[in-house]
Amino acid sequence: MSTSPAISAPVERPRPSLPPPLRRARSALSALSPLSVLSVLPVVAVVVLLGLPVTPGSTATPADAASGLVVLCALVQTVRGARRPLPRTAALLFGLPVVGIAVAAAGALTTSDAIGGLARYLQVFVLVPVAVLLLVRDRRGARLVLWSLVGLALWQGAIGVHQNLTGTGALYQGADIRAVGTFGPSDVMGMATVVASGVVVATGLALGTRARRQRVVAAGCALALLVPLALSFSRGAWIATAFACGVQLLLVGVRRAVKVFAAAAAATVVLVGGLGMGAAVLHERLTSVTQVADAPDQSVVDRYTMWAAAGDMWRGDPVTGVGLKAFPAHRDGHASLALSSGSDTAGAGQAFRRQPLLSPHNMYLLVLSEQGLLGLLTVAGSWLALLVCALRRLRRSGRHVRDCALPACGLLLWQLVNFLYADIGGPSTILAAICFGLAAWWALARDAAAPPTTEPAPR
Repeated sequence: MSTSPAISAPVERPRPSLPPPLRRARSALSALSPLSVLSVLPVVAVVVLLGLPVTPGSTATPADAASGLVVLCALVQTVRGARRPLPRTAALLFGLPVVGIAVAAAGALTTSDAIGGLARYLQVFVLVPVAVLLLVRDRRGARLVLWSLVGLALWQGAIGVHQNLTGTGALYQGADIRAVGTFGPSDVMGMATVVASGVVVATGLALGTRARRQRVVAAGCALALLVPLALSFSRGAWIATAFACGVQLLLVGVRRAVKVFAAAAAATVVLVGGLGMGAAVLHERLTSVTQVADAPDQSVVDRYTMWAAAGDMWRGDPVTGVGLKAFPAHRDGHASLALSSGSDTAGAGQAFRRQPLLSPHNMYLLVLSEQGLLGLLTVAGSWLALLVCALRRLRRSGRHVRDCALPACGLLLWQLVNFLYADIGGPSTILAAICFGLAAWWALARDAAAPPTTEPAPR
């Protein structure tokens, strides 16, 4: 009886090992889910387009056009998924503002004001945030959007610092030293908004991540961004950033908060005061924050005069307000003679012009004056409810989700505090919609607080 010879198994040759940098790169790529990355690319595109120079006087920007693509992508994804797109809480929170906005649009002075105001409010506070909520599939996608915000802040901040050092910024106290980035002197809050958002995001990532390298990089970005934030001379952005970062620090522990506060203060002194980058101007700007009744500057006088005018408008129409985009038309009839005719803008490549004051520079008073109590309860009430949901989920979740939870909550806090000193308007407004969307994803998405899945080890 013959026996067939045994077939030996082929000898598997060992694969050549990759160099350590390539192994780390492959490990990082394997940790990314292609679907989650592709889903948020339209949102990242909006962030990238915010880094382009803004044409003076333009009403629409490439970032605004890309925000329409974000809404369209979210709609296509929802239709293809054939599932209920939003949780009930999300549908309620984003449906409420539509009521107040629609009623205020019906009371607008002109049809163009009604259509324009309705489109802008729905874009910033309903459509784009809902689209971001739908497109961010998991924490990997959220981290990609968050780091893109940090990258945008570094880009705009670098331009702003260069403007200050070379005297090519916006006009401030007779010198072209105000850092405005690519937004120009007509939107002096643009760069401040972008850089402040980057500081908040980087602080949250540094406090929430477990990876030491990412924590060091995020902390370095946050400290570096303090310089252009200071050189923006935006007191409202300073206050909102300090508050949001302080809350983030307190959420991770009082002891760590004290250490980080001390490090940030030391870094600010060294980078701003020690290098002499406008220390005297910064000191004057800081002290002016408290000079409300004792010799305030004209910008403070204008702001409080417009606040009083907004309150007077609301008392005339307490329920529905004077109508969308109607504040400029009613301003002179309610403001005192202390209000100036406008603010001087120049520098950063633009000629001198007198920019009229068309809003109260307070989002809550703008909503109250134009939309009345109905608008304040539905629009601002949805923001407060979103904040409560976000903080409650953060409190109930474990440490494994803080890398996205802290930045999302911090961005929402920053927006709500900054709305005390600013309102929507200008090319940077679309950034507020993205911040609301990230906060909504964390607060309302079903799988936002899910534990991270175990990734396969790279071979």
